[in-house]
Amino acid sequence: MSYETFAFVYDEVMDASLYQRWLDFSFRHLNGKKQILELACGTGALAVEFAKKGLDVTALDLSEEMLMVATQRATQAAVNVQFVEGDMLDLTNIGSYEAVTCFSDSICYMEDEMAVQQVFDGVYQLLKEDGIFIFDVHSLYQIDEVFPDYSYHYQTDEFAFLWESYLGKNPHSIEHFLTFFVEEDEDLFSRVDELHQERTYTIAAYLTMLENAGFSKIESYADFMDTKPNEKSRRWFFVCKK
Repeated sequence: MSYETFAFVYDEVMDASLYQRWLDFSFRHLNGKKQILELACGTGALAVEFAKKGLDVTALDLSEEMLMVATQRATQAAVNVQFVEGDMLDLTNIGSYEAVTCFSDSICYMEDEMAVQQVFDGVYQLLKEDGIFIFDVHSLYQIDEVFPDYSYHYQTDEFAFLWESYLGKNPHSIEHFLTFFVEEDEDLFSRVDELHQERTYTIAAYLTMLENAGFSKIESYADFMDTKPNEKSRRWFFVCKK
């Protein structure tokens, strides 16, 4: 599948309204920080919006294809974003920043707590003094109660998407089986299958890992709001100060 087609698939199935909610949450907590690193930037939708708001944006992603799409998006929007191909498990030699963000539950794709700790350690090291780290993860409720046996099908004349979710092998983990059918030529569709594995932990575990990394002031919120998490919150947010 070409990267243009992949971009169409990704952007078609992504809830675009979430980008505005991540943007709004960020600006409520960035405290005027202007130099920002966005981890797991994907096709660059949020990075471009940050740049439109006047931030100095560097955006990192593991996927070369995603970054090609992101670069094209920034060019079309006439904004300057520095895109970097890299792994957030290794954040050495990519500069220092006033703020770091990591949204769309990207932390949940880390294999285990050791990997999560490695990300937190790397972020802390590249943040400038008084720097801010903002990220979100799936809650226990979302992983354990909402996702299991979740099924979603979406179809147009030239595109179909199937999403099935099942409990994973590890505690508080989930496996998403994604199938895409995309029209390449008339009456000819290509099929792509993907397995996405996510895992989350208790709020106490995240707080411990953040404190181990060195963060001194950590606030937790839920569901894009400045309210504390409860037992049925679906997405947890953390705002961490160096």
